[in-house]
Amino acid sequence: MIKRYLLLICLAVFVVFSLGGCATETKTLTLNVYNWGEYISDGSEDSLDVNAEFEAYCRDELGLDVLVNYTTYASNEDMYNKLKSGSATYDVVIPSEYMIEKMIAEDMLSPLDFSNIPNYQYIDDTFKNLFYDPENTYSVPYTCGMVGIIYNSEMVDEEDLGSWDLLWNEKYKGQILQFNNPRDAFGTAIYWAGDSVNSTDEAVWHKAAENLKTQKPLIQSYVMDEIFNKMKNGSAAIAPYYAGDYMTMYDSNDLLGFYYPEEGTNVFVDAMCVPSCTKNKELAECYINFMLEKDIAIANAEYIGYASPHKLVREDEEYIAYMQDWHEDVMEILYAEDMDIPTEYFESLAPETLSLQNSLWETLKIENAVEPWIYITAGIIVGALLLLFLFNFLLKKYRNNY
Repeated sequence: MIKRYLLLICLAVFVVFSLGGCATETKTLTLNVYNWGEYISDGSEDSLDVNAEFEAYCRDELGLDVLVNYTTYASNEDMYNKLKSGSATYDVVIPSEYMIEKMIAEDMLSPLDFSNIPNYQYIDDTFKNLFYDPENTYSVPYTCGMVGIIYNSEMVDEEDLGSWDLLWNEKYKGQILQFNNPRDAFGTAIYWAGDSVNSTDEAVWHKAAENLKTQKPLIQSYVMDEIFNKMKNGSAAIAPYYAGDYMTMYDSNDLLGFYYPEEGTNVFVDAMCVPSCTKNKELAECYINFMLEKDIAIANAEYIGYASPHKLVREDEEYIAYMQDWHEDVMEILYAEDMDIPTEYFESLAPETLSLQNSLWETLKIENAVEPWIYITAGIIVGALLLLFLFNFLLKKYRNNY
C-alpha cells in the first residue's frame, strides 16, 4: 500500500512538471505502446478493453488525462528496425527474450524503477533471472509459451503427425504455411535437423537454409498474423505457430489440432520493456504495473490464449475453468505439463551469425519472389525473338517472290 501511495505521489509530481506548473491547463499525456498483433484484451467479443481501463484508472485515480496510442507489429525484427531507425518513439514495447538481450546490449532499453512496479512480486520465480535479463533490470514478463504445429484434422492424416516432418511432407503441397520471420522459420528447420538454434556453426545455418529451400515449393505462403484467417477458414492445412495463438484459431475452427514436435521446439518469454527513447518513463512503468493487476492479467490471458507467468493468474480457479471450457487439454498445451521433449530459448545471435542468417533468409525470399518472373520474362523474350525470326523469314520470302 505504501508503494502505491509513493507511486501516486511520484506521478502527481511528474504531471505537475509535465504541465509546466500550470494548474489551469489540462494536458493530455500520450503513452505510445507497441505490441504484437492480436496480443491484448481489446474489448472485442465482450472482453475487457484494458487500455481503456488504464485510461480510466489514470483519470479517476491519478487525476491524469492519458491517451494510450496502441499500435502493433508482426515480428521482433520489425519492432527492432522501427526503433533502431529512430522514425518513431515508444514508451512500452513487448519483445521476445532474444530481442530483449540484443536491445539491452545496444542500450535501447531503459532500466526500470521497480518501486513503480510493485506487482512484479506476482511474477513466478521461474521467469526471473533468465539469461536475457539476468539481474531483472529491464523487463517484466508478459506471456510465455512454446512453438508447435497446428493442423486441420480433416485435411491431414493422423499417421503424419508428431514430427517437424509434416512441414516437408509433399502430400500437403500448397497447404503448408511457414513463419515470415527468419528466426522462427530457421528454427523449424534447425530443430527438424536436431541442431541448436543458437549455434555459431555456419554449416548448421547453411543446412537449415537448404532445408527451407527444399520446403519452399511446398509452401502456400509465408505468414505472421495472416495465419489466423487461413487456418480458421481452412484455406491452409498446416502451420508452425505459437501455442497461445492456436487457442484463438481453435475457438473459430474446432477441427484444428496441435502438437509439439518430438525433435524439440522453441520456448519463449515476451516481456514488457521501456525503450531508452521514451518520453514518459514513469507513466510507462505505471502501465506495466497496471498490466500486472490480477483482473487485468487474467483478462489478457483469457483473451490472448497464451500461458501467463503471473502466479495469481495460473492459480485462479475461475481462469482455469474458463480456459478448460475453451479446450479440454488447454492447461497441458499452454503450460506443457508432463511434456518430455527438448526445448531451447532463442538467444541473441553473434553479429556474424545474425548477418549470415539474414543473408540466407533474404536469398530464400528473393528467390521465392523472383524466380517465376525470370521464367515469364525469359518466355516473353524467346517468344519475341521467334516472332522476329518468323517475320524476317516471311519478309525475305516475299521479296524473293517479287
